[in-house]
Amino acid sequence: MVTRIVAQQAAGAAARKIRKDATRAAGGMLGLSGERMTKVDTAWLRMDSPSNLMMIVGVWTLRPRIRHADLCERVQERLLKYARFRQRVVEDTAGATWVEDAKFDIQRHVLLEKLPRHSKGEEQFALQERVGELAMQPLDRRHPLWQFHLVEDYDGGSALIVRIHHCIADGIALISVTMSLVDGGAPPPERARKASAAGAQDWIADTLIKPFTDMSVKALGAAGEGAVRSLGLLRDPQKGIDGSLDLAKLAYQVVSDAAALALMPDDSKTRLKGKPGMTKRVAWCDPIPLDEVRAVGKALNCSINDVLLSCVAGAIGQYLKSLGDDISGQEIRAMIPVNLRPLDQAYKLGNRFGLVPLVLPIGMENPIERVYEVRRRMDALKGSTQPLLAFGMLAIAGLLIKPAQEAMLNLFGKKTTAVMTNVPGPREKLKFLGSTLEQSMFWVPQSGDIGLGVSILSYGGGVQFGVITDTVLCPKPQAIIDEFEPEFARLSLVTLMLPWGE
Repeated sequence: MVTRIVAQQAAGAAARKIRKDATRAAGGMLGLSGERMTKVDTAWLRMDSPSNLMMIVGVWTLRPRIRHADLCERVQERLLKYARFRQRVVEDTAGATWVEDAKFDIQRHVLLEKLPRHSKGEEQFALQERVGELAMQPLDRRHPLWQFHLVEDYDGGSALIVRIHHCIADGIALISVTMSLVDGGAPPPERARKASAAGAQDWIADTLIKPFTDMSVKALGAAGEGAVRSLGLLRDPQKGIDGSLDLAKLAYQVVSDAAALALMPDDSKTRLKGKPGMTKRVAWCDPIPLDEVRAVGKALNCSINDVLLSCVAGAIGQYLKSLGDDISGQEIRAMIPVNLRPLDQAYKLGNRFGLVPLVLPIGMENPIERVYEVRRRMDALKGSTQPLLAFGMLAIAGLLIKPAQEAMLNLFGKKTTAVMTNVPGPREKLKFLGSTLEQSMFWVPQSGDIGLGVSILSYGGGVQFGVITDTVLCPKPQAIIDEFEPEFARLSLVTLMLPWGE
């Protein structure tokens, strides 16, 4: 037994030395030095495909209009304080490195944009068409992986299209970036670069165990204090591990959730699932008053999130029904990102989130029945370790060569119809360069063969829905968007008709 442990330690030390030598050699050949990209971020870097680019795409509309020169000045003053927006990515056999772009040019990243020709009154349609085009336009890997596209004259103001590669940061982190860009926003905290970790730990511990402990323990509050303490034992397995009932419970939960991820049944075979093409379309609706959503949720003893997700399920179901499809008993699975880091650490960028699968009952006609079913399913996910397992899978995927990574991550693509995000934004409208940020919408990328993305964003007292689709699977996403408000109106009406006095 002792001999085997010694041999394993020796093998681990040899593997670490090989990796360090390879990294050092790659850097030497390139004549570069920089910060190594985490394995999770490397997985996102490598996940681009002809059908889905790993870009977070967003749109701001502002009134009155802003000028390109002022935008460039604000970006240089605020955004470039984040090192990632000055750095390009250099890949090597051991992964990737963030390196300062010696040829950085603000004009390459903040561009003036012209919308396609359109009739008067169709400004939003023209903007949506351009956003769809840019969603499938790769970023130049010779330079930092982001671009802002400014339409100076749009519907009485301006529109700003934002494209940022997912390897830079996740959505929660980018909200922190957004808050530093607006008028009165605070810059990222100054922080000293940490020394590299000692070589005593195995590399797999750095890429899998440490994410579970250092970044995810606080995110497991819903799992109970026992589970949090048990995950903490992974830092020091000799302290209190013997006879730990909490650890046994956690182990059971992990095994159960791992089996649930691996054995997920296939989605219903709707027209929204299939082999995507290479073009995208986006659409979004006018905001629904957040107070009305909150009132319906309170009346039904459901969360705002339950109400909104129920409306998503209803809208998708009505869209398919309008095309003549039979949706009776149909369900689709949506992967929902779950934040795994304290919000006060979001300025550090990078990706620190997991994924949890939610099955949406799109074939359930009764809006009250549907919202309660969504609530039941959301409650069942509380305390799940599936977000952590998904994060761990991404960490491991970052260690693999691209074909092996694709095979591993196809588990999600084959079992999923949509990626869906629900992000709470500021309650009051923000100011940017003296103008009012009227509307804000964004979409996270879909991986593999997933062709539908749904975004829900609360901002300035309203809630907006946005959809991005592959045109082969859904050529007119506006038809889905047009069903959101009627679905909420139906739910509101039926809620008012319930016998509250009994």
